[in-house]
Amino acid sequence: MQNLKIRKAISSDLPLLRLFEQGVIEAERPFDKTLKQDPIQYYDLDLMLIAKHIHLVVAEVDGQPVASGYARIEDAKPYNAHAKHAYLGFMYTVAEHRGKGINQEIIKELKRWAKEQGIAELRLDVYYSNASAIRAYEKAGFSKHMVAMRADVG
Repeated sequence: MQNLKIRKAISSDLPLLRLFEQGVIEAERPFDKTLKQDPIQYYDLDLMLIAKHIHLVVAEVDGQPVASGYARIEDAKPYNAHAKHAYLGFMYTVAEHRGKGINQEIIKELKRWAKEQGIAELRLDVYYSNASAIRAYEKAGFSKHMVAMRADVG
């Protein structure tokens, strides 16, 4: 994609990142009946901007921020063959720029950063019913690994 730039998020991006966060929540709400009613927040964006173990990025097209994502280094379970992995999240692209491969470019940048940190595995969560997101992540090299299940007690 021409005029696409992936860069580290900065503090002046916060107002837009908060809007992107609400976009993520709005997109995920139909898949998750357990979410509280608005207003809710998923992320501590202030912390994410300064944390050394998190790489928060923004994609710009012609100088305008249009997408976001992050990689966060996490400890693996003690029984895993790897000690740490990078968890990806906050994958959001504004509606008019979806389907242009921007999310794929963000994933490439997050993967590059993770490798630079000595990380060999990426993980993410996606709602089971979100077929379009699953296809996009499979296109980026991810494969289904586990299915989380839930049940109401009442």
